[in-house]
Amino acid sequence: MKSDIHVCAVWESEHDRPVYTLDDTCPECGAEAVNSAPAPFSPEDSYGEYRRSLKRRSRE
Repeated sequence: MKSDIHVCAVWESEHDRPVYTLDDTCPECGAEAVNSAPAPFSPEDSYGEYRRSLKRRSRE
């Protein structure tokens, strides 16, 4: 699902807080604005098992 709400791609280095917009560019700095929605979750994730095992290993 694609969101109409975008966030400034460089907000962490350029702004004090995230800058949200409906445009493709940041209204404050002119940088590219990227989709602010998280990646969709899929129960058929073919690499989920590997990602979870890596996460478990990094915790140890």
